[in-house]
Amino acid sequence: MTVLCYHSVQPDWSSPLAMDPAGFAAHCEWLSKRKRVLPLSEAVNRLDGSGRLPRGMTALTFDDGFEALYDHATAPLRRYGLPATVFLVAQTLTSAGQTVDWVDTPPDHQLTTLSQEQVLDMQASGVDFQSHSYAHLDLTSLSFDSCVQDLRASKDLLESILGRTVPFLAYPRGLHDEGVRAAAARAGYSHAFTLPEGPEEPGPYSVPRVGLYRGNSVAGLRVKSARRYLGARTSGAYQLGQQLRRAVPGRTT
Repeated sequence: MTVLCYHSVQPDWSSPLAMDPAGFAAHCEWLSKRKRVLPLSEAVNRLDGSGRLPRGMTALTFDDGFEALYDHATAPLRRYGLPATVFLVAQTLTSAGQTVDWVDTPPDHQLTTLSQEQVLDMQASGVDFQSHSYAHLDLTSLSFDSCVQDLRASKDLLESILGRTVPFLAYPRGLHDEGVRAAAARAGYSHAFTLPEGPEEPGPYSVPRVGLYRGNSVAGLRVKSARRYLGARTSGAYQLGQQLRRAVPGRTT
């Protein structure tokens, strides 16, 4: 098993990033019956050298902090008693806000992100929140100092809003390199999470996740959450992972 990554859960956006609510509820039901879903803070302490969790365990994460999570994800998570972590783009929580300009497949309507009030309400109900950077930039395009500044600004702002430490980071689009990983460590994070498109070396600042997307059925979830699936994506056996990826609808972004 491994760490799973979703983005939005909403019915009115036919993007790979937006799980249909009924499909997501089916995922939650299956996970509650078949797997032990860990809080991310516990999961990081159980990862093996390949970034995989022990058999039968997984963790749920969401990138970007879309507002639709408030209406369509919190209820099934609560119904099935599943812990989850949402990685927030910190600038979206400022008074100036930030337009959702990082999506490749936007809907006809404007995408919105969670408000501070919604974040605190979800936190009170047990949802964990962590950093998805300050402005959702391609961190690999920044200088080292600029990258540290972005990541530290996100951490500081989120900690002031949430009233607790924020030790985890998910790289925007999963993009990272040696300099970005070093910047994450310098900014004070203990772990950072990726979405590998190719074989890469796992570690505390490159913890692999597997993306779940619109059209991924429970059968797809079963395949993608298997230890062998992640093992293929983070080793020389990547060709097997590519074959499995083609067999399951959805893409990693």
